Amino acid sequence: MIKPTLLLPLLALLSHRGTHAVPTITSLADLPYNEDDRLSNHIFAYPAGKCASFIDPDNDGMWQHKFVALDGEAYGAVFGHLEDVDAAAPPADADSFLDCLAVCLEKGTLRSVVARPLPHRYWKNGEVDDEGEHVRVDDVVKFLTTDSCGKVEYGFVSYHPNPVKVYWVDERTGERRFNQELGHGEHETSFIATFVGHVFQFYDSQPNDDPLDNEMLYELNVSNHGIVSIGRHEQPHMPREGIENEVRTTMMNEWRRHLVVKRTFSALGFDKGRLPDDLYASLGSYYYNNRDPPHKGLEEWGRHKGVFVNYWETDVNFIQIPWHLKRRWQTRLRELVEAWAGVELETTDMYGMREYTKGARLLTHVDRESTHAASLIVNIAQENVSRPWTIEVHDHADRLHEVVMEPGDIVYYESAKALHGRNTPLQSGNYINLFTHYRPVDDPEWYLRDTPEGTPEPLMDVGKCSLAGELDQYSEGAVQCDNHAIGPHVSPTMFYARNGNDLFKWWKSVGPDEEGGNDVGDGEEL
Repeated sequence: MIKPTLLLPLLALLSHRGTHAVPTITSLADLPYNEDDRLSNHIFAYPAGKCASFIDPDNDGMWQHKFVALDGEAYGAVFGHLEDVDAAAPPADADSFLDCLAVCLEKGTLRSVVARPLPHRYWKNGEVDDEGEHVRVDDVVKFLTTDSCGKVEYGFVSYHPNPVKVYWVDERTGERRFNQELGHGEHETSFIATFVGHVFQFYDSQPNDDPLDNEMLYELNVSNHGIVSIGRHEQPHMPREGIENEVRTTMMNEWRRHLVVKRTFSALGFDKGRLPDDLYASLGSYYYNNRDPPHKGLEEWGRHKGVFVNYWETDVNFIQIPWHLKRRWQTRLRELVEAWAGVELETTDMYGMREYTKGARLLTHVDRESTHAASLIVNIAQENVSRPWTIEVHDHADRLHEVVMEPGDIVYYESAKALHGRNTPLQSGNYINLFTHYRPVDDPEWYLRDTPEGTPEPLMDVGKCSLAGELDQYSEGAVQCDNHAIGPHVSPTMFYARNGNDLFKWWKSVGPDEEGGNDVGDGEEL
């Protein structure tokens, strides 16, 4: 059970403050960006003019937030979309800062979406919109100390052979205060609430009784929401012998499972969409800020979890997500899935972030029936991916679709019914996804029920189909059918499966050791 820990003492509040004049900018291009076109600092931004006169510049730098006043185009871009806000110019008639606006922009945010932080990061007339509830925060310093700005969540996971002792360092005195002991592995991960700028030290519990006399394994200076791994998980050895038989058995079982689900939500069982900019900004910055070891580590796989991911051939990395941040994302993403599925849903799971690396494959499968009714795949980022790595989804007629995703794209899918995978190996680079799952409210047996009236009919017969494009042309309508409702994602192979053996042959045909490409045996063309 992943355990939360109580909020750390609110110390060091007055540290790292500046005394220089706060800059005023009229273009968001003037914010500080790094070589990856991402914010290189946390930013506390507010309107120039009258509102800026209420800000104490000596607070600049609190919780490592750089103060910036916005005017002109920059002001309109960041604040102009808010309700009852004049995008043309900052307010000129404010009597106090309670009549003003402010926002905290997160370090690591892409320049293209820097003007769209999540709603809870805004301060408007002394209130913060926290998941639809307006919370009174009547002081700038208090706002900077909330999770809109300086308060963050951080996770600790250990793969060190001995228990690990965690200490918080009081930067004013240098005193190290014991925080907790870490057990071993992902299930012992601990998330805490802390603040940007806080420092933690991790000590081996052996060989001395006093951990401070033992080796310091790592020192963490908190700079954002995050996760850190002490030590590295090692995957169990997986002999190649018997893999094909295990894959064949898995495919047969997954085929049977997808036939169990009666209820549908959509005509095809999937669709492609796009994240709202504020969600893309938040998800992307969390990944970027935790993209390197020791923040990311190997995902825990083993024979007990099956052969769905080829962890014995390629690294499959994992970045855990803090609980409160996860809940924010789940709630917003659920609204998107509800609009697609046409029913009220409840959250059941969010998994990731998972980073696939060169050579990665994901077997065709379906997800848990009781919990994974309507789901989302979110592509967070791609790094040095030279060739599209399509998500393969079988529709309600078991036709194969291959969907190209770019960072910020989402794929809605009926994940307990629509067979899906990525059997073609990732040719290069890293590919980072998040998965989130929902089901009809209070109905774990939804999959045994008939489809309600008014639900779109499954699209079964689409008439004659033919290849109008190239075999490597994905998500561009390479296959044209009499019924255009089939959409642009039909696989150029025009393959559909009739049984689990066909799924196995598809896996074989697109594998790294196969020549000649898509010889899918008994599987048929449309």
